[in-house]
Amino acid sequence: MDVQIVEHPLAAERLTALRDERSDSPRFRAALHELTTMLVYEATRSVAVTEYDIATPVAPAKGYRLANPPVLVPVLRAGLGMADAALSMIPDASMGFVGLARDEETHEPYAYMESLPDDLSDRHVIVLDPMVATGGSLLRCCEMIASRGCTDIDLISVLCAPDGIGKLDASGLRLRMTTAAVDPSLNDKAYIVPGLGDAGDRQFGAYRRF
Repeated sequence: MDVQIVEHPLAAERLTALRDERSDSPRFRAALHELTTMLVYEATRSVAVTEYDIATPVAPAKGYRLANPPVLVPVLRAGLGMADAALSMIPDASMGFVGLARDEETHEPYAYMESLPDDLSDRHVIVLDPMVATGGSLLRCCEMIASRGCTDIDLISVLCAPDGIGKLDASGLRLRMTTAAVDPSLNDKAYIVPGLGDAGDRQFGAYRRF
């Protein structure tokens, strides 16, 4: 699996705000929105475009549009904080949703909600999930997408652990990952270390130590 780490001072600054336990929910959401914009920009650098003719106030010119606008799939609930930023960057995109939760004892994911097109063959799908820890939830989402015929899947995450990257890589699915950082490990509760805590909780007003 191709993994692109976006190393940029502005991305690092937003990631710092996400990590900092002093960041309240409004600051956390703002940093997530801004960092998602940067990650989407990098993840779509090589997407295909089509040309068409336009006229500027001065002369004719060539214009460009995405040849195959993607389907954006935020993984609920944490991925909701990335959806608006991604859609503002790609306004022609459509959107699906997958709701996954993690069993805190087994750390295995289970789906509680699914809203995807029946046929995703010949579609480009971008999955939005702030954190990839064990990789189980994101892999389950990708399997659901692949089962609908999709072979062009980009993953955008703020933060990853090697365990999750390894699980996704071993799946055999054709995936590309864009992230701001890969942290070294998971703790005994399968949270990323040093990480940033629970991205969903921190967006929506809860706070826990791990």
